[in-house]
Amino acid sequence: MEHRPLPTARPSSRLGPLRLLVRLLGIARTLARHDALTPLEDLGVAPGVVWTARLVSRSRTDGRPGQKLARALTELGPSFIKFGQFLSTRADLLGAVMAADLSDLQDSLPPFSSAAARATIEQELGQPLDALFASFEDTPVSAASIAQVHYAITKPKGDSQATGQEVAVKVLRPGVERAFVRDLTMFYSLAEFAERTQPKLRRFKLVEVVRLFEATVAIEMDLRMEAAAASELADNFAGDASYRVPSVDWQHSSRRVLTASRVTGIPLDDREALLAAGHDLQAVLTKAAAIFFKQVFRDGFFHGDQHPGNMAVDPEGNIVAVDFGIMGRLDRKTRCFLADMLLATLARDYRRLAEVHVAAGYLAPGQPLDTFAQALRSVCEPIFGRSLNDISFARLLAQLLQLTESFDMPVQPQLLLLQKNMLMAEGVSRRLDPTLNIWTLAQPLIEGWMRENRGPEARLRDMAENIGDALERLPRTLADIEQAAAGLAGGGLKLHPETLKGFAGEGNGPRWHLHALWLALAALAVVAILS
Repeated sequence: MEHRPLPTARPSSRLGPLRLLVRLLGIARTLARHDALTPLEDLGVAPGVVWTARLVSRSRTDGRPGQKLARALTELGPSFIKFGQFLSTRADLLGAVMAADLSDLQDSLPPFSSAAARATIEQELGQPLDALFASFEDTPVSAASIAQVHYAITKPKGDSQATGQEVAVKVLRPGVERAFVRDLTMFYSLAEFAERTQPKLRRFKLVEVVRLFEATVAIEMDLRMEAAAASELADNFAGDASYRVPSVDWQHSSRRVLTASRVTGIPLDDREALLAAGHDLQAVLTKAAAIFFKQVFRDGFFHGDQHPGNMAVDPEGNIVAVDFGIMGRLDRKTRCFLADMLLATLARDYRRLAEVHVAAGYLAPGQPLDTFAQALRSVCEPIFGRSLNDISFARLLAQLLQLTESFDMPVQPQLLLLQKNMLMAEGVSRRLDPTLNIWTLAQPLIEGWMRENRGPEARLRDMAENIGDALERLPRTLADIEQAAAGLAGGGLKLHPETLKGFAGEGNGPRWHLHALWLALAALAVVAILS
């Protein structure tokens, strides 16, 4: 059954000043109860409201600011939980430590009734539940802010299937779309207020952050998009047994219901359980590193929420993934930028590293290149000569992100999501085996990719492909030139008759006009080849 897409928070529906103040007071009170007002205080947003909330509630709780904020966001509800997870990619805005704390935000809520889940499934798939599934477990195996998951067994299909398939059925929460639109209106209003009253925050493009969050949530709430992401990821790893992606049951899926094969395993970060099951932790981490590399560099399409709850190890030691609502993409240009950046860093060529940022368009015009190279040296040089096990990539990341503010560099959302997942991977690696570093395991793969895609042979191959593409376009280009020349001769542009005679070679004078025309055509052909 088709449904209208998720409605959006239109600009005309922004909250007025009084309603925004009331909502902000309620949020500030909840933050104050959890002693989590620090982010608003640091950003300088609505200081009067924050002071009032602090005055009313003098709570003092244990934990880092990010941990306190995570608890407050959980109490505020589904939209705030998802927004907190989304903000965990913005270490430039919140700082590396708080972003890391928010990345651990547990997206877990009390389940909604099985009757509501059954009703949604029947409405979406247009059949009674008993006609769809041989059995359906009313108690969900997990319940999150957007959806919950039930185990079921499908009906056998004809004589060729003696039993049905064990599946996991994901169902959206009733009314979740309307709730998110309501809260998005408030997020937009707050972001616009902050940008209007706090000029120092404008470089963070807070309204754009909310807009990107809205787009992300809209995709997550269309379970057909998650199904498509799982299908694409499975195709990318077809024939690779080291990475298992549940197969989508398209006949039992729709916008608000997603049915996929049931997968099980030991959580990726459960060291004791993995050892008890006889798994080689280094082998597990080597597979995980290779999978991460293939997704990012080989395919440019990666799982955007690779926390341990979404990653498991099956009995054969292979990695199993679930939950594909958040995915990241990197085009080839960005992947090449990352490779060039890594090569320059390993060579300790900081001017080249700065030039790579300029070529990628990440360094704002007018910023001094040498000063930026010096800043890069100040961040990267301290890590050389140290064991990778002693390097805190979270601290290095925080220092690099600080440069974005110093040099007025635009934030790159696709790289922020990648950085978040790098930190998650590093955390899992350290929990499984503190003596190993996942990046050393992936290093041979990365070096091989760079040789294949950024070495001299690759550059010659790219040049040959560009020339080939240009030659394919050349006939059309010449036809366009011929048509333009005909237009000139036919009166599209009035030329003196003697000039036209010169182009045509008439008269006794030298035919330099004709030579000039062919020279221009040749130049245009060269431009076409090199463009």
